[in-house]
Amino acid sequence: MRKNIYLETDKAGARLREVRLTKQMTLSQFYTPITKHIGNCSSIESGRRRIGKRLSKEILEYHRINPRYLNTGMGEMFIRSDDPAEQQPHLEEGVPFFNVNLTEMTFGELQVFQDPPEYYVNYRPFNDCDAYLPIYGDSMYPKFTSGEIIIVKEIRNRDIIQWGEAYLVVADERANNITTVKLLFEDPNPEKIVLRSLNPEFKGDTVIQREVIKRIFLVKGKVTRNHL
Repeated sequence: MRKNIYLETDKAGARLREVRLTKQMTLSQFYTPITKHIGNCSSIESGRRRIGKRLSKEILEYHRINPRYLNTGMGEMFIRSDDPAEQQPHLEEGVPFFNVNLTEMTFGELQVFQDPPEYYVNYRPFNDCDAYLPIYGDSMYPKFTSGEIIIVKEIRNRDIIQWGEAYLVVADERANNITTVKLLFEDPNPEKIVLRSLNPEFKGDTVIQREVIKRIFLVKGKVTRNHL
């Protein structure tokens, strides 16, 4: 079943800005041939306004942008042929599964994951999530056993944390670029967060500044490897 390729996404504006900068065009040069409301387009690029389906369609067609890139961040930025199959690519149903070690994942600024997925899992209760990922190591045993697969959803509002729940935390170089799954707890200092292992054999908390967190994902569920 083919999805509507002009669906709104919360990342579309940022990707449009990347396309515009790639073409070395100003806001006016890029959008004036399509719409008179340049101010609205600026708000779309900054994420303050969502792009509508009609405007999305017109921008895609005028600048020959790959719809799959606009919606998912994957594939070529521009359409390079007149092949209708390329202009309206089939988007996979479900949530991508990445069969890599978490520490080896590439997390982009405009898209959640930059590595190509191995396949997609279409299971409705978790279709609002961002990825299925294998977890290795014993620090979160018995909640998560090495080799199991976790299902994660990115958290946009970092002021609302479910303390005591498991999260995938991706930090920047100020925290040694750690990528880890830990229980999160509140620190007396509101500018910090406590990362804690569940396995009692892994003693000691890791305390990091909130500002060093690049991405944070709630672990919404898990499946065992032999169920996929």
